Amino acid sequence: MKRMQAKPAGEGHAVARAAALPFPFRRGRLTIKPLTPELWPALEALFGPNGASSGCWCMWWRIGGAQIRVANTLRNKAAFKAVVEKGPPPGLLAFDGNDVIGWCQITPRNMLPRLERSRVLARVDDVPVWSVSCFYIRRSHRRQGAMRALIDAAVEYARKQHAPALEAYPWDEQGKRGSAGAYTGIRSAFAKAGFKEIARRSADRPIMRHDLHARSAAR
Repeated sequence: MKRMQAKPAGEGHAVARAAALPFPFRRGRLTIKPLTPELWPALEALFGPNGASSGCWCMWWRIGGAQIRVANTLRNKAAFKAVVEKGPPPGLLAFDGNDVIGWCQITPRNMLPRLERSRVLARVDDVPVWSVSCFYIRRSHRRQGAMRALIDAAVEYARKQHAPALEAYPWDEQGKRGSAGAYTGIRSAFAKAGFKEIARRSADRPIMRHDLHARSAAR
């Protein structure tokens, strides 16, 4: 008998299934929601007038470093707003009560052209994975579990979209000081969430993956 496999979701399929998602996702005091157009003001409040990181507005993996430097903050902001308005939700927002305190981008890997062109983070195989590619946590809530909550929510989000696997490209913080590379998440947080290292082409930048079929098959 031919084995049936879950079909990875495309953009239209993701929109159609949005109502079935187990969201808002709750962890302790935090509530995590997909970024829909209605929540755009919350993202603006979190990122501030200059964007979360050097005016990038979460466009780094979409248009690349050189174009980020050429484009100004307002252009990057407008470009990402267009992504949000087009849908499906390109990421998740974390709230502590009514205050927005964190963000992570999660989307099919092929929606992130710079990631696809990366030598260090090149595809390991042809599995149509989704990627959780960057984070921003409000300073007041760092080192309090917000990143881990967002990772766990991202796993559930990708699973409900029928993604076969979720990849991450975290910074390996072992033996290092500072957090310059932590915008992609940190290795230990992903390891605790069940991600396994599948490749490493740079000393501090592993490729990690969470197989989403395994748990589904066991049910």
